[in-house]
Amino acid sequence: MGRFGIWDFLPRLNIQCVKIPKSEIFNQLMLLHINAFHLDIDSKQASFWHSLAPKTRVLCTLLLVFAIALTPNGRWWTWGIYAIAVLALVLLSKVTLPVLFKRIAVEFAFVAVILFGTLFRSGGEVVWSWGIIKITSEGLTVLGSVTIKALLSLLMLNLLTLTTSVPALLNGLIALKMPPLLVAILASMYRYISVLIGEFNAMRRAAASRNLTGNSGWQRQVIGNMIGALFIRTYERGDRVYQAMLARGYQGVPPVSELPAGGKRDIFALNLTLILALLGQAIYLVLN
Repeated sequence: MGRFGIWDFLPRLNIQCVKIPKSEIFNQLMLLHINAFHLDIDSKQASFWHSLAPKTRVLCTLLLVFAIALTPNGRWWTWGIYAIAVLALVLLSKVTLPVLFKRIAVEFAFVAVILFGTLFRSGGEVVWSWGIIKITSEGLTVLGSVTIKALLSLLMLNLLTLTTSVPALLNGLIALKMPPLLVAILASMYRYISVLIGEFNAMRRAAASRNLTGNSGWQRQVIGNMIGALFIRTYERGDRVYQAMLARGYQGVPPVSELPAGGKRDIFALNLTLILALLGQAIYLVLN
């Protein structure tokens, strides 16, 4: 017998290039983002922001987010001050910028669907029209304002979750007198989100091995059935976990570790955040 290599058999194989739909590519990217998802990857950094108590970080974040969200549309100077404060905090906290921008991009993709509807708001001068579709100056102002609000708020919230460990964040919420039941729900959700992702990936691999994701019509039906089955599995597993927790003495309140007391840095950070929030609103009132 002669010697054969793998290249001798390749001409006999029927190899075809399969075109992957864009929706499937987006789904794969989303699943890749979820699988590599760790909330607090920068919680071990050493910076002024990390030296603050968890409750102080939560309060500073909420103050800036509320100040940004409550500013009326079209107040560009106010948002300029808030943007400088947020960007300075991002650089000061030594956060991993590629991870931060990746999360912002994924989250902003969902927000952009809602933002697109504000573009066609009536009122003001008509900038562009095509039939019954009209883009007005009022719509552009609202679109720009809401976009800035969403972007700055997402930056602050992602900065908080990236630089604060989950136990510290939950302890900070308890220190701020948040209802313990809500804190327990958040803790359980974070604890078992990886279990849900594992269940979803197992069902996705089972569907792919049976060639049920090739057709776009089948793919929508398979995903719908997977979501329904995942809901049932989640309900049943959640009940079993809750019964196991009760058997081990769970009383509805998560265990609280020792909370760090706030110091002079915490007082300085809170005062500085409050001054920035009031300064932005003062400029808005003066220019108004």
